[in-house]
Amino acid sequence: MTINYREKIEHSQVYAVARHTPLDEMPNLSARFKNRVLLKREDMQPVFSFKLRGAYNKMASLSAEALARGVICASAGNHAQGVALSAQKMGCRAVIVMPTTTPAIKVNAVRARGAEVVLFGDSYSDAYAHALEVEKTEGLTFVHPYDDPEVIAGQGTIALEIVQDHPEPIEAIFCCVGGGGLLAGIAAYIKAVRPEIKVIGVEAQDAEAMTESVKAGQRVMLEQVGLFADGAAVKQVGEHTFALVQQYVDEMMVVDNDEVCAAIKDTFEDTRSILEPAGALSLAGLKAYAEKHQLQGKTMIAVASGANMNFDRLRFIAERAELGEHREAVFAVTIPETPGAFKAFCRLLGNRNITEFNYRFSDARHAHIFVGVAVHNPAEASEIASKLEGAGLATLNLSDNEMAKLHLRHLVGGHAPQAQHEVVYRFEFPEKPGALMNFLESMGHNWNISLFHYRNHGADFGRVLVGMQVPPEDKIAFERFLQQLGYPYWDESQNPAYQLFLG
Repeated sequence: MTINYREKIEHSQVYAVARHTPLDEMPNLSARFKNRVLLKREDMQPVFSFKLRGAYNKMASLSAEALARGVICASAGNHAQGVALSAQKMGCRAVIVMPTTTPAIKVNAVRARGAEVVLFGDSYSDAYAHALEVEKTEGLTFVHPYDDPEVIAGQGTIALEIVQDHPEPIEAIFCCVGGGGLLAGIAAYIKAVRPEIKVIGVEAQDAEAMTESVKAGQRVMLEQVGLFADGAAVKQVGEHTFALVQQYVDEMMVVDNDEVCAAIKDTFEDTRSILEPAGALSLAGLKAYAEKHQLQGKTMIAVASGANMNFDRLRFIAERAELGEHREAVFAVTIPETPGAFKAFCRLLGNRNITEFNYRFSDARHAHIFVGVAVHNPAEASEIASKLEGAGLATLNLSDNEMAKLHLRHLVGGHAPQAQHEVVYRFEFPEKPGALMNFLESMGHNWNISLFHYRNHGADFGRVLVGMQVPPEDKIAFERFLQQLGYPYWDESQNPAYQLFLG
């Protein structure tokens, strides 16, 4: 049976808990991009996210008997708070299953709404499976975070508000994508009432489930997803949402973490509000889309979908925002180890602001410098590299080198000739007790750890750089260890940044 989403959205029951959020102008960003950029402020909802719209609409559609039995969901974030607030408003029981790794601030926020919290498993998948078991044994109704027509319709009320508040021409509306409920609901309504408006979905570079599904013409399951934009980190999109996206969405955009950090900074500068990474995906996509299509004089709207940010993540975001805006470039430069060489090097940079400088003595002939420089755009970074090369200084532009940006800038320190047969790998460990010990015990060999760098970024995983001395005869055993470990990893042994500074 075909669902009339326009009708469902126009009759959705969301305003008992949700508010009609404003469309805020972004004057600084609009001036920079020569387009009118508006922000749909879903971060201003009572739970700082759009998720309560769909949760409440689903629960409002339940019979009195179903509500009397209660509802259940699995979530570690915004959906959990939406279900908890909706249940509190309706006076019904709500059971929220959350992974044991969920930060206490999120657990406490859900309990404060009167919901029962069950901590189970290390991941969302574990919590989801357990929630389905409890649903059956206790006769509860499962409230899906995205793949339910009532949930989709509830999220679609955002589009209804946009067209009410802005009847003038709109070039495009940008939505973050996790499971697809927000994008599906907005696209279904917009194409029914204002089909000339483009609807663009935006995903994080390491969580592209919808983009890959659209390419394949069917839902695909990602092996793993990055957790920086954890509110949109979904391995497989929904059946209902995928069908609607196929039918109504004009384009999918993919942005990287640096672009998301830059969008968070843009929002702060224009509104003094701080979005969570998933909440800023749409704005990052808007900026990338405007540049890609060289748009000027258009009105574009980004849905600021959430602001449930862990405070300690701000350190990483602030670090990477300048790179995401292409306002900082980082280089590895080799200069002669002679008096006056550094002054000559700085003279080549002119009046540009040096944002970072790392150096360690290597030998009597050459010095390897890790330097950050403030720039206005990527072309300027290329010009700097060419100028340095032209002066006879070997130069590497490391602005897109993930290992350099994550680790090396904090670690520049020296070669270790005595570390024979060293291999260097970058890992992502789950941020939970025992992760490091599991790594060490899994090794099972006497491989010496010759380098180790870890930095907590307040995410659900930790980034680790490890050097190990692995003799050639142990190559097969080492590859077996990597496969059995189960952590995402990258071989950085041939990375030119490693060769220059640490190899």
